[in-house]
Amino acid sequence: MIRAFQSGDLDTVMQIWLDTNIQAHDFISEKHWGDHLETVKSSLPKAEVYVYEERNTNQIEGFIGLVGDYIAGIFVRDGAQSKGIGKQLLDYVKKFKSNLTLNVYQKNVRAMRFYQREAFVLKSESTDESTKEKEFVMVWERYSILAEKAGKGKGAENDKSDKRPCNLCVQQRG
Repeated sequence: MIRAFQSGDLDTVMQIWLDTNIQAHDFISEKHWGDHLETVKSSLPKAEVYVYEERNTNQIEGFIGLVGDYIAGIFVRDGAQSKGIGKQLLDYVKKFKSNLTLNVYQKNVRAMRFYQREAFVLKSESTDESTKEKEFVMVWERYSILAEKAGKGKGAENDKSDKRPCNLCVQQRG
């Protein structure tokens, strides 16, 4: 079940945030995530956050955090990954957002593949100043998806770029 974040969720959500960042970003020091823990903890209640809570156990298995149309992150507990929870969280916010943007580290190939499967396209690349790691800006637009399905507008016959993985992502697989 997906529901809005409540203040009592904070400690659980922060543990998922820390554990998932350390696991998914093994190319960044654990110290980096620990150093940012308190900043994120104080910012989280100000963001738009939805949690996925397992019905049988009432345990939070993951969450998505948004600031406007920007996805600050999707985080799923290690033992609950690859069970569709991240997709459910993303689909949930796609119901009421017409555009979404996010940043993803180039080296996080698993996340890149996930977002590409979910119709996000590469818009640009930059370097994260705090980690010095290359990252991609990816976007999802409801109306370009609809136009593509209808065969007109952005993403139609003349623009094939939205229909194939970016070359940089393919290079990372090797």
